[in-house]
Amino acid sequence: METLRKKIKFEGKILAKSGLHIGGTNSAMAIGGPDSTVIRNPVDNKPYIPGSSLKGKMRSLIEITDGTIDFMQKKIPNGPSIDPESNSGILFGTARPDDRQRPSRLIVRDGELLSPPEKFSNTDLPYTESKTEIVLDRITAKTDLRQIERVPAGAEFKLDLVLNIFDGDNETELIETVLRGLKLVEDDYLGGSGSRGSGQVAFTLEKITERTVGYYKDEVAETDITAKYPFTKS
Repeated sequence: METLRKKIKFEGKILAKSGLHIGGTNSAMAIGGPDSTVIRNPVDNKPYIPGSSLKGKMRSLIEITDGTIDFMQKKIPNGPSIDPESNSGILFGTARPDDRQRPSRLIVRDGELLSPPEKFSNTDLPYTESKTEIVLDRITAKTDLRQIERVPAGAEFKLDLVLNIFDGDNETELIETVLRGLKLVEDDYLGGSGSRGSGQVAFTLEKITERTVGYYKDEVAETDITAKYPFTKS
């Protein structure tokens, strides 16, 4: 049985460098509102970045760059087969139909909006903007308009990741894979409409903390390891 050795906490911020669209439900939108809305916290109506969106993007980009996804296996009922011993398989886990399943090592929290309300005083919607796009039918040349809701450029969100380290894990390799995933997202996009200008983000890592099992037994203090793993933004 694998034993948990420590947890590595990554804390920082996510900056939207361009408008950010992570889709929500349109059920509550009024007539004349955007055709595609962003996801919001139902309690305070603030947009946020779902942890699943960031984690999924990191995973897909790491798998593409490492060449560990077998696209030909998409035809089988259980989807693409990921090697459980690959960086992606160890870090994000695998849902294989055999006994080689792995649980995810990485926890990605939802990113709450950090920017104050006054930053959005000039937006046409609460905390967001409405971006109008033209849809062109290439056959008939007919045009139509659609409105996409986006969190405007300059908004900041909380970055909060937790990496579980077990016996036998290559700690350095796992941490570096997490950082590589963040850098890949910076040079790609987060959310929808990325090929049309939305979703460019930048990460700031303010602190990386090591908490061993002894920390949770009140035997030792946490250790700041930020300097050991410098993160250079793209």
